[in-house]
Amino acid sequence: MERFNHFLYGFIPGLILPVLFMWVYLNRFYPGDLTFLETMKQLYPGVILGKLLLLSIMPDLLFVFVFYKSDSFKIATGMMIGAMPYFISSIFMLT
Repeated sequence: MERFNHFLYGFIPGLILPVLFMWVYLNRFYPGDLTFLETMKQLYPGVILGKLLLLSIMPDLLFVFVFYKSDSFKIATGMMIGAMPYFISSIFMLT
């Protein structure tokens, strides 16, 4: 496991996983026949998108916990840094 303990192995999935989770969540639970991008455009000026961004960070935090417990600190750090843009943008959308 020490061989795979690199920052980029956590950073790239940390950026991609929230978008993937938002796509799955919107396709599964959001009513309507709109595409993913049209739904994001519809939700953009509201508080609901900020809440959706906070919800999409949860899988990242779960993986941060798993990698931290398995002593893969660089991967956990990469996942946490990858989730930061989503967290910061959701804070600005909620206020």
